[in-house]
Amino acid sequence: MITAGDFRNGVTFEEDGNVLQVVEFQHVKPGKGAAFVRTKTKNVITGAVIEKSYNPSAKFETAFIERKDMEFSYADGDLYYFMDPETYDMVPVNGSELSDNFKFVKENMVCKILSYKGKVFGVEPPTFVELEVTDTDPGFKGDTATNATKPATVETGAELKVPLFINTGDKIRIDTRTCEYMERA
Repeated sequence: MITAGDFRNGVTFEEDGNVLQVVEFQHVKPGKGAAFVRTKTKNVITGAVIEKSYNPSAKFETAFIERKDMEFSYADGDLYYFMDPETYDMVPVNGSELSDNFKFVKENMVCKILSYKGKVFGVEPPTFVELEVTDTDPGFKGDTATNATKPATVETGAELKVPLFINTGDKIRIDTRTCEYMERA
């Protein structure tokens, strides 16, 4: 059990059947009236952000989110299979549970599987991935004004903008949080 007075950033708790994570909190002691805790919470399953005030003595059940490293094995239709490296169990994850930045993940990459009470609700890809550029237009010397970019397709089929000096066959490093090119690998 946790009280609203103990809220800190990153704390997860259950309220009305929802699993919430504290994004921001503020203890408020007005000159007149009782103190309260103003929070901004995120529903970890749906991603919805809610602003709400609580009495500091309000009690909630603590929610434990399990984050486990698993290796992406293969995709079969709308199901994506991840292997537990310790038990070699295959865990199927529905395509709707995957985020946009999953397009940069290729087979055998290790991802974090997020689950609550055994139900998988999300997949976090590695923060940085190195992929080969499979298709892009050629860049020409002296063809720039300032930070000019061109579209490129990487080996997973995802598209992103890269600088003009990147050519087909180059390996590049991508930040999956922003889905942007970082540097040559």
